[in-house]
Amino acid sequence: MKRYIIVTLLSIILGGVILYLYGSQGGKGAHEMQPARIAADHFEVQTTEGWQEITIKGVNMGMAKPGHFPGEAAITEEEYYRWFEQIGEMNANTIRVYTLHPPDFYDALHRYNKVHEPLYIMHGMWADERKMHEGKDAYQESLNMEFDRDIKNVVDAVHGKGNVEPEPGKASGKYTKDISPYVIGWILGVEWYPPFVVGTNESHGDIGQYDGTYYRTEGASAFEHWLAQKMDFVSKYESDNYGTLRPMSFTNWVTTDILDHPSDSSDMEDLVSVDPNVIYAKGEMEGVGQYASYHIYPYYPDFLNYDEKYVEFLDHRGERNNYAGYLNEMEGTHRLPIVVAEFGLPASRGLTHRNPFGFNQGFHSEEDQGEMTASLYEDIIHAGMMGGILFTWQDEWFKRTWNTMDYDNPDRRPFWSNAQTNEQQFGLLSFDTHKIRIDGDPSDWHRKPLYEGEGDLKSLSVDHDERYLYLKVEHVPGAVDEIEIPLDIVPGQGNKGIDGNVVSESAVDFIVRINGDGSRVVVDDYYDFFNLQYGHTLGMIEVEGAPAKDSGEFNKIHLALNKEHHLPDRGETVPFEYYETGKLREGNGDPEAADYDSLADYRWLRDEGVMEVRLPWQLIGARDPSRHEFIGDIVEDGLEASVSIEGIGVGVIASRHDSVFESLPLMEGETLPTLQRYEWEGWDLPESKERLKSSYPIVKETFSKY
Repeated sequence: MKRYIIVTLLSIILGGVILYLYGSQGGKGAHEMQPARIAADHFEVQTTEGWQEITIKGVNMGMAKPGHFPGEAAITEEEYYRWFEQIGEMNANTIRVYTLHPPDFYDALHRYNKVHEPLYIMHGMWADERKMHEGKDAYQESLNMEFDRDIKNVVDAVHGKGNVEPEPGKASGKYTKDISPYVIGWILGVEWYPPFVVGTNESHGDIGQYDGTYYRTEGASAFEHWLAQKMDFVSKYESDNYGTLRPMSFTNWVTTDILDHPSDSSDMEDLVSVDPNVIYAKGEMEGVGQYASYHIYPYYPDFLNYDEKYVEFLDHRGERNNYAGYLNEMEGTHRLPIVVAEFGLPASRGLTHRNPFGFNQGFHSEEDQGEMTASLYEDIIHAGMMGGILFTWQDEWFKRTWNTMDYDNPDRRPFWSNAQTNEQQFGLLSFDTHKIRIDGDPSDWHRKPLYEGEGDLKSLSVDHDERYLYLKVEHVPGAVDEIEIPLDIVPGQGNKGIDGNVVSESAVDFIVRINGDGSRVVVDDYYDFFNLQYGHTLGMIEVEGAPAKDSGEFNKIHLALNKEHHLPDRGETVPFEYYETGKLREGNGDPEAADYDSLADYRWLRDEGVMEVRLPWQLIGARDPSRHEFIGDIVEDGLEASVSIEGIGVGVIASRHDSVFESLPLMEGETLPTLQRYEWEGWDLPESKERLKSSYPIVKETFSKY
């Protein structure tokens, strides 16, 4: 017996930390093996010195990388290991995963934790959202059969005993590394779709309360009964097979929180609550504990931006702060301690929702992302919560955003980087190549110019990568005040008149105008997908007349931000909101420069005669640049219209304030000849380059304080 105890203890000393102590916990409900517990309002983990309190400083990690959907589980062990090193160096102590990862994840973590301060895992168990949306019943047999099987696979994998058969969209393989000493909590499920919760409650309203081995309910709905049942299934399976219990939670979000929101008038955001307070640990689980976990962002749902109790709340800095106001109310209405399992902001050009204090969903530089994320984490800690898990570690090219998803090809999203879709850019780790740095230095241009001139205009060059179309104009220093670059995208449509002064033999779909504060990209009225969708089709904005080919009209380019909605607590209606996404920002786009601005669209060194601009592919109508697929004739064929093009016609017109102008190709009178097309080879495997964003050191500094 003594020999068994010695061998067992030696086998569980990993990285200098003993996480499993057999029968040593003492007190009520101590389980045979217990790596972590909830003590009052904080997490504790087992160490060589006994129980140690930790504040959760975490980062979420998905399974995606460029060129692959997450279900392909394509991340390698070496990539995982490198990321773990960077996460550890960032002073984080926790990684949250949503579902089973490939064996390489567990192998890399096991290897990493042998030689570093351990990274702990909060492990999720994913449920099939498609079945939820279709069936609207948590008790449907097919949903539960799949969910239960996946739960077992996760538990087995964590203990190094998994053998998961291949299945489309899921990780699989042999799991041989026991990382269970580092898994400090389960987070069950997904962000619950309100009609799914309502449908379950209506179909099983008489099911009563749950009383299982490790959990029971008081005053629970049918859906909360089901959650308690699933929590019990997890804990019982792990205890019966591995002699282990660990803290338990389930995913929740603001949409299904337990609070009342008087300024909400939607049919979703205040439709139903999912209440963790009605589920209680029992028996041995009382000594392990449970916690609530919520995804909480500062800009959505809309009531966060309008409820007076939030927007008038003064935070620990003495400043108005709706995010801190919401956290404060949540903390006061939960008997369970809370982990904010998702929070963060994207470093993105694209914008989707606004916040009254600037914490918007999008249009933040990388530095902004770091500073605002740090502020949110401080709010979480000052609200008395157990910590927060930043969303997310790596950028995810497969993601979509509601105000851009109609304009791309959903089957090809992982193969290019969409700068207009902020959901792809929440990460601290970027994969964009920055092939051209947009810094005014032409040394990184290696293609032969598309045109070369002999006057004030010296050349026009074009290049591309997975994220941008790049344009460079070189001119005699000081000789040019304004630059216009016409783009011919779709054959057979576009305007031949440019500003009433120039006639183009090529029909032009977009014009890139660089002239200081008024710099922007404008679009042919016939090709204005925003106007067609929200004006001509949905009637949410006013538009005049039917779109006509070659109308001579160019419009500013917009994206939607919010539909019209009513605020019932004050009897006001907030109008449809949108913004100009075609406006161009000048700055230094070189990530290695001291004045780097990740939101920079162009750089013009006038006295040196160099102007560089980068255009997000989707801004100029690309559905999938890797396959040359662009938006087609949307007037005739609707928003789903698609066309495959051979290349993009490009030219340039440069002018001075005295109205003297010059062009490439050379003007014939007032006629701009046919634009030469820039052609490129398609790709199926995108090029990418890992780079820690400017937000990373800011988060690192913040985490070092807690």
